[in-house]
Amino acid sequence: MKEYTDNEIIECLRNRQSYVVRYLSDTYLPMVRLMVTRLGGTSEDAKDVFQEGLMIMIEKADDRNFSLNCSFKTFLYCVCKHLWESVIAKKAAASNYFTRRNDDDVSADIDSEMDNETCRAIFREAFDSLDQASRNVLTLYWDEIPPREIAGKLGFTYGYLRKKKCEAQAELIEKVKKHPEFRKIKEQR
Repeated sequence: MKEYTDNEIIECLRNRQSYVVRYLSDTYLPMVRLMVTRLGGTSEDAKDVFQEGLMIMIEKADDRNFSLNCSFKTFLYCVCKHLWESVIAKKAAASNYFTRRNDDDVSADIDSEMDNETCRAIFREAFDSLDQASRNVLTLYWDEIPPREIAGKLGFTYGYLRKKKCEAQAELIEKVKKHPEFRKIKEQR
């Protein structure tokens, strides 16, 4: 396989030469896969992150004022690592949805436990009041199924799935905030 310099790679990306994408996949996808799997992801996650990273690299390459200040490999790795860390942060936020944490007060008292049970009940009630499609989308995301797989299961496009997820989350949050019991808990704090 032919080796390309960093400048050749940038020029090939600007000119949309597909063979350089194959070259980049063959050369750098294993590096990204290793990073993603070491940070708790799957090979499928790595492919998604790599593709998003390449799209960012293409956007950068299209800017004629863009110039690399490091090697292409390093820049691509940093972009992909940042993308994966964003995914991890979003997953953590989803899994902690309405779980209350109080790092200052480690001891769990009875009031706190009752609040947690009430919060779970409020969350369940709000969640159950969503339409079926919204419940399906959120449940599959929380089960950490890759978004493209969710889109396929539900017969949505990837873009529509992301929009539906955002809308469902916003509606869920709004329903929880408007719940009378949730307001009481917030007032007690």
